[in-house]
Amino acid sequence: MCIDCGCAQPHDHNHDHDHGHHDDAKTISIEQNLLAKNDMLAAANRERFSEANMLVLNLVSSPGSGKTTLLEKTLSDLKGEFSFAVLEGDQQTANDADRIAATGAPVHQINTGAGCHLDAHMVGHGVEHFDLGQTDILMIENVGNLVCPASFDLGEDLKVAVLSTTEGEDKPAKYPHMFRAAEVMIINKTDLLPHLDFDIEKCRRYALAVNPDLTIFELSCRSGEGLDAWYAWLAKQVGTKKKVI
Repeated sequence: MCIDCGCAQPHDHNHDHDHGHHDDAKTISIEQNLLAKNDMLAAANRERFSEANMLVLNLVSSPGSGKTTLLEKTLSDLKGEFSFAVLEGDQQTANDADRIAATGAPVHQINTGAGCHLDAHMVGHGVEHFDLGQTDILMIENVGNLVCPASFDLGEDLKVAVLSTTEGEDKPAKYPHMFRAAEVMIINKTDLLPHLDFDIEKCRRYALAVNPDLTIFELSCRSGEGLDAWYAWLAKQVGTKKKVI
């Protein structure tokens, strides 16, 4: 049993069949308890974020999708329009947090060690480093992983799944739980399309088959393609959030 993600891991053993059923039941019980506790803490985070009148996005992806570069570009281009804070999730190092700090945005690094995702408890303590009342948008860059982060609510408003053109276009079909849990998908690094065997229309079809309600952006931080649409969407979400509250 992976306590960090609630995933059952196979074991080689010679226990009898009845004991195997007992272990399965225990694993399910631990996983349910873990997620129930996380959901309770996520609800508390969400209430806290709502009181602060800010938009909270949870960015999820495989490693190397370009999440950090997208954040750098977004923070640099919009720093005169919105106030940001960033939680950086990684197993080790503060490399990404250092890159974000160079943009001038407040940032706090969360190292998970062997953990494969952020959870609501980590986020709740992480935001203690920020002045939430002075924050328009909190960006949470989750650990690079398309499996475990799908199950863990952090109290965010929306999950944003980032998929690079350097990955297979069938990622949404292979990891449906993540793309079903997300409200937004960003197809990143579109400037590389002329050099890759990546079918962007097929990727869109796979994603919409899993989640017909996905909002999809195609963009490149290098060429600037699609960034205006992404920025306009962010502005609309912030405006909607403030109107609701």
